[in-house]
Amino acid sequence: MAVKKIQLALLVALAIQQFSNPASAQTAAPEPATADATLPEVKVKSSRNLAPTYNPPTAVSATKIEAPLRDIPQTVNVVPQSLLRDQGVRSMQEVLKAVPGIGIALGDGQRDEVTIRGFTAIADQFIDGLRDDALYFRDLSNIEQVEVIKGPASVLYGRGSSGGLINRISKKPGINKNEVSTQVGSWGQRRGEFDLARDDKDSGVAFRVTGALERADSYRDQQFLKREALAPSLSVKLDPDTQLLIQGESLSDRRVTDFGVPAYHGLPVDVPASTYYGAAKAKDFDYSQARVNAFGFTLDHRFDSEWSVRNAFRHYDYSLDRNNTLVSAVVETTQRATLTRSNVKRQEDGYTNQTELTQKTTLAGMPHQLLYGVVRPNPRKFQRHRFSQRPSIF
Repeated sequence: MAVKKIQLALLVALAIQQFSNPASAQTAAPEPATADATLPEVKVKSSRNLAPTYNPPTAVSATKIEAPLRDIPQTVNVVPQSLLRDQGVRSMQEVLKAVPGIGIALGDGQRDEVTIRGFTAIADQFIDGLRDDALYFRDLSNIEQVEVIKGPASVLYGRGSSGGLINRISKKPGINKNEVSTQVGSWGQRRGEFDLARDDKDSGVAFRVTGALERADSYRDQQFLKREALAPSLSVKLDPDTQLLIQGESLSDRRVTDFGVPAYHGLPVDVPASTYYGAAKAKDFDYSQARVNAFGFTLDHRFDSEWSVRNAFRHYDYSLDRNNTLVSAVVETTQRATLTRSNVKRQEDGYTNQTELTQKTTLAGMPHQLLYGVVRPNPRKFQRHRFSQRPSIF
């Protein structure tokens, strides 16, 4: 009896499944697509303006045209504006101390002096791709970023060392900006900067003026710094394909010429680090006064979508009045030292003119940019030295 009940239940279940399958299939069947069905519109927007970053994607120094760093077969270190501002750097030494392969030297207390991969770069300083041979401490109030090329670069820049070169990119017109900043530090350090820029799109005229004023003392006795910098620039759009950029720069830098603590028996003399070996009134007698005035212009013209020309000119005038007192020798028996008094006067000026022709073309199915250029440097230098010696107690 039980077996008959189970069989009956199975038959009922199979019957229900048989009747329900066609209904389910009919319910699940999709509706036929209509002929006028369309996909929704999708909009994609993009911009080349990247947010400030410590790793800029492009540079101009290695190729003289803006190129992605990943495509440059050479080591290029870029210190961008975002890093300069966040670190609050005030000198080229502070900028370059974090760049690999860079060594920093005293520079006779009068100039930026660095080495790149062990080779001196005293004559490998550039601004906007133009040679800057003057021997002075450069200011950063007008600098957008600093680019360091590792390895020989004479193919693009002419004479130079095997270590590489340092190229400063200046701030240029083309934006609207009002900025004033101050910086205060230990040892009486105080610095103020300003950046004023206006861009009139309708007239095609833009200008920018940057400047700095700095005063500072030091943990070293009698050390001081007085520095003023001013850099105006003007951009004029002569026609839709031609643009003229005019730039000026003026810098005054005065500081004590400090050669530090002397050595005795191969070691620094055991005195406080603040001890100064020099004139009693170093401010009046042991100072370095450097003045740099520069003027230049850049003319860009585009002939068509493939050909463009750029001519850049820069003239500078540099003067130096360096006075210093330093230990020259120690007499072992008397424990007395000879202090050497010296004076260096330097007057120098020079100019550089670059003309570059750029061609954009397609070869073997790939886009290329070809650069043709001519450089004409003409530095003139005059230097005068005067030395005297007097004995003094060590």
